[in-house]
Amino acid sequence: MNADQVTELLERLVAVDSVNPSLTVGGAGEAEAAALVASWASDVGLEVDVIEQAAGRPSVIVRTGKSGDGATLLLCGHLDTVGVAGMSAPLARRVEGDRLYGRGSYDMKAGLAAALIACREAADAGITGEVIVAAVADEEHASMGVQQVLARITADAAIVTEPTELAVATAHKGFVWTEICVQGKAAHGSRPHLGVDAIVKTGPLLVALEQMNQRLRARQHPLLGPGSIHASLISGGRDGSTIPDRCLLTTERRTLPGETLTGVEADIDALIADCRASDPEFVAHARTILARDPFEIDPAHPLVATIAEAATEVLGRPAEQGGVSFWADSAFIAAAGIPTVLFGPCGDGAHADIEWVSLSSATACARVLTAAAIRYCR
Repeated sequence: MNADQVTELLERLVAVDSVNPSLTVGGAGEAEAAALVASWASDVGLEVDVIEQAAGRPSVIVRTGKSGDGATLLLCGHLDTVGVAGMSAPLARRVEGDRLYGRGSYDMKAGLAAALIACREAADAGITGEVIVAAVADEEHASMGVQQVLARITADAAIVTEPTELAVATAHKGFVWTEICVQGKAAHGSRPHLGVDAIVKTGPLLVALEQMNQRLRARQHPLLGPGSIHASLISGGRDGSTIPDRCLLTTERRTLPGETLTGVEADIDALIADCRASDPEFVAHARTILARDPFEIDPAHPLVATIAEAATEVLGRPAEQGGVSFWADSAFIAAAGIPTVLFGPCGDGAHADIEWVSLSSATACARVLTAAAIRYCR
């Protein structure tokens, strides 16, 4: 492989609008990006299967095919991106030095391009096992793509090619989004004694959330640091002259390996109970909007050593290992019983107005994935 091959495929992927329509009204979705992946893979002789359980939201499964009893390695990346509001020419080709700019360049079309190139290279190397690339839809919202793919395939191990700065990542946090509705009683602003101000009643709850956040700092994961909780959204009230009868608060709890949704829900219920105990007029209820599990693999697992050895060989230095701050589809893959790590290129600007990826690191990533696939699938 050469750097031009990785760059060319990456540029083609970034030029395609694949904004997740679940995040941005009118978003293009993954159809055009999936068609590009399927066409490219077919042209280079790989097996292709497109799955589309939701209209306009396809995922693509690309395979080398299996010629013997070697192991199967899954490489997983997502097709969708977040929105482009605030960006200047987000899909235009722009290269400055080693940096390729554009929405999705870093998160995570460079990792996907590297996986596809590695799949082709592994096929050409004559592995007896199989490399599968899952180019999935909807990672940025509900991860329906990876769940659909996992219903179709299995593998002996997996690498999620999210950007890790060329480090082998063995853990990431999970998250829980909770909606808390604080109830008040509407009244005219001239008669406040007849109402209950739901926004004011939310104040002690916000204080309690920050106190919880401080307590969470007492538990430190060796790779991920502490868990956290913050208030993400708040809304309430009808107009300037009405006592608000409702205040809606959304929180995000970032969870560590070993923490569960049940535990998080119990903690929120306890906060509400404490507020109610100190104020008989406090009325609130909570519901979980979305929850995703944290992920962790034993750093001593043989898969970690395989990827680290391949990275050391390609990079010419010992591969760094650690955790990453973001959530990824790796949690679903690991939950399906497939040992998983994360490994991807360098860059910056995920979900930001200026996003870029290092082209040299994308090529290095493709070479590491190829070396790892050949080691593992023989």
